[in-house]
Amino acid sequence: MDGAIADAAQNGADWKVGVDIGGTFIDFCALEACSGRVASLKVLTTPEDPGAELMTGLALLAEREGFDPTRMTRFVHGTTVGINTIIQRKGALLALFTNAGFEDVIELARLRMPDMYSLFCSRPEPLISRDMVFGIPARMHADGSETQAPDMAAVERAVATAKANGAQGIIVSFLHSWRNAAQEASVKAAIARLAPELFVFTSAEVWPVIREYERSSTAILNGYVHPRVSGYLTALEERLKDRDVPARPMLTKSNGGLMNAAEGKRACVNMLLSGTASGVIGASWLARQAGEDKVLTLDIGGTSADFALIIGGEPQFGTGELIGEFPLHIPSVSVSSIGVGGGSIASVDAQGVLRVGPESAGSTPGPACYGRGGERATVTDAMVVCGWLGHSEMAYGQLRIDTGLAHRAVGELAAQLGRPVEQTAQAILDIAVSEMFVEVEKLASRAGVDLREFTLMPFGGGGPMLGAFLARELGMKRVMAARRPGVVSALGGLVADLRGDFIRTIFSPLSVASLPAICEAFEALAQEGCGWLAAQGHDAAAELNLSCDMRYVGQSYEIEVVLSPEWLVDGDAEAVERAFHLTHEQLYDFHDPEGEIELVSVRLSAVGTGPALSFPQTDEIDAPAVPARRLPVYTGLSVETVDLHDRQTLVPGSTFRGPAVVVQEDTTFAIPAGTQARVDRHLNLLLTFAE
Repeated sequence: MDGAIADAAQNGADWKVGVDIGGTFIDFCALEACSGRVASLKVLTTPEDPGAELMTGLALLAEREGFDPTRMTRFVHGTTVGINTIIQRKGALLALFTNAGFEDVIELARLRMPDMYSLFCSRPEPLISRDMVFGIPARMHADGSETQAPDMAAVERAVATAKANGAQGIIVSFLHSWRNAAQEASVKAAIARLAPELFVFTSAEVWPVIREYERSSTAILNGYVHPRVSGYLTALEERLKDRDVPARPMLTKSNGGLMNAAEGKRACVNMLLSGTASGVIGASWLARQAGEDKVLTLDIGGTSADFALIIGGEPQFGTGELIGEFPLHIPSVSVSSIGVGGGSIASVDAQGVLRVGPESAGSTPGPACYGRGGERATVTDAMVVCGWLGHSEMAYGQLRIDTGLAHRAVGELAAQLGRPVEQTAQAILDIAVSEMFVEVEKLASRAGVDLREFTLMPFGGGGPMLGAFLARELGMKRVMAARRPGVVSALGGLVADLRGDFIRTIFSPLSVASLPAICEAFEALAQEGCGWLAAQGHDAAAELNLSCDMRYVGQSYEIEVVLSPEWLVDGDAEAVERAFHLTHEQLYDFHDPEGEIELVSVRLSAVGTGPALSFPQTDEIDAPAVPARRLPVYTGLSVETVDLHDRQTLVPGSTFRGPAVVVQEDTTFAIPAGTQARVDRHLNLLLTFAE
């Protein structure tokens, strides 16, 4: 296959393609590396046959752009198959084998309610029912020494019962396996002998982190989506093979990196947030190209709005991101989400209050204005009624807006509320923006940042529609929209690096005497990381990033501290201590210089840099933009006549003022009054708000 890639690159065109499947559209971003030409496309998804739209999109790219799949040397793919499996609860029927006496771990969880202030809040049902949890007599001390070997007779009985109950796979999670995984491994081997038709995952092989609930739940998520993800990826490989694509399919991961499809079939949990993460990676790349240091991203699709912070040109990372109703405890790009998107349905509740979301019309039937059978008013329909949307074909000609259907859908709500239809549509938009405002304020408070210092970068099909209005409410001064904001997530796959995360949990006080053991753990992780990169086909230099989870003795939770490997090699405990105090100060505004420090885990991120890509740039020429025409828009208080610009006619240096509408192939940019717009040399559209 590598030889085929080399031949493809040498014989004419060299296509690199990024693909992202969302809830409504699948996005394509294709770069012809030899010429620098970029082609993009959106195709409606097919929920009944995930992946079929991929072949449709490749065929359309070939028809419209001269794309040749046999000249594809890089193919990166993000998908929502895993996360949708969890949200829809259509995953595998699993059994859990754990220590006898600890069968209630996943139900007890952390004893936290999702919303502590709601009288009607309830905790989600576990993905494994209580009758499919089996206690195996076995015990290991926290230091890794075995006090009771697993009872293999009990394992045999549990396997028989699990099979009789229809289990498709088994998760093995024992206490302290982060320290010593031998018991889990022996039980997995026994299951493989007794029931080879069942797949088995152990918690230590998925993510060997301390705390039994976090380790168990992560392994359960991995097993729950395994059959559907594995089947999907196998079908994907076959479809690409049928099109004579030489490139091995790569997958975007929750941590913003890539892995190959073979690993994706096993490490399914690593790609649960692939789409949202790749969007932030694409936005980070665009921000660095434009010299933007602090950016708030706004990714609005058909179902949700996702927010993330980019600081110093780099995305922020964390753990504990929610997958549906369940926390994911592997490193992920930090993204906050809310159920408000272009397809979010507006309704009037029993008290006569107008609400928006979280229910979405999705791609089928979609908003009413799509003319695909939807009858309920959505955010997109409200944009049409106000006049911001519906003046050109959408999604590269995939959709034509029917304004009459939008007015009828919003009109039904207007009748219930006793308000004019335009005011009702504006109220829908105001509610959507206000709900996003609340979520962004929470994000800013947690991160301790002043959003007035940030630039908003809207993307996704719906980001440019509402982004400028949100920025204005947040008091932000700048908005930057890329040339093709609708396919930024697909772009993220093109520019992403290989990235694998590895962890060793070790309890150790921080001292000069403890550094050799920590250094030994780092060296073992470094070897593991380099081996992982080699297995992904990366043969160039690797970037190894070290960090440690640390805390003051007596604290319940730790913080991640970035370290230099030289500090460990040189035995510089004081440098490690200073880094911890500084990080603690930044997060909590205090530190204890006399406090005893405990190191909990060593983390390593192995990064294999992807291909260096660049897009054409053009010098700016100051030139007022000439509108294509003028049109009426309801701006909140009255109907105004505003300019409509075609994005293809805007050149670097073009300027104009809002209110205005900018139409393009993949989205529509709604620009409120009081803004100055300019196109930069990267073809980004920059908005600045009047003081």
